[in-house]
Amino acid sequence: MAPLFVIYLIWIAWVVSWWAAALWSNPAVKRAGGKREFLYRVLAVAGAFLLFGFYSNRYDMMYRFWQTPSGVFGWSMAGLVLIGFAFSWWARVYLGPLWSSSVTRKHAHHVVDTGPYALVRHPIYTGITLATFATALVAATPTSFLGAAIMTAGWVVKARLEERFLREELGAEAYDAYSRRVPMLVPFWPL
Repeated sequence: MAPLFVIYLIWIAWVVSWWAAALWSNPAVKRAGGKREFLYRVLAVAGAFLLFGFYSNRYDMMYRFWQTPSGVFGWSMAGLVLIGFAFSWWARVYLGPLWSSSVTRKHAHHVVDTGPYALVRHPIYTGITLATFATALVAATPTSFLGAAIMTAGWVVKARLEERFLREELGAEAYDAYSRRVPMLVPFWPL
């Protein structure tokens, strides 16, 4: 079995399990709103469309940066996809019923700053981004890298929207103190 095929299976398992787990999320008290969320949703979908080649990619295959790896490199990237999704699942389980696919405030919402949230403010996006770029490295096409970049831009847009929303809803003092201590997406990165 080829690493890229296994990576696609991992993505499918993650997406199915991620949406099934939405059932144990508390209802929202307040939402940021569809207009504010439109840009990140379009970027995430467009990025996925390009990353996974949901288009006629016969020309893309002629412009691979390297042959699809099947040895140590390919399986290492499959391992990074697993690590990325494990990190995002750790963050999601840690959030418990506060998690939402949309930008929302839940009942008894508070700044979560322990567990994976002590490493980065948005560990779910960090894990997904790791899995995205590991996938692009194995696919090795220009559009896979473009898709990974666009998808990551979507997560950055969503992270910034969440931070503005949480500052408004939970108070700037609490969230600003947290954001000064913990980096946004890359562990140990000072920004």
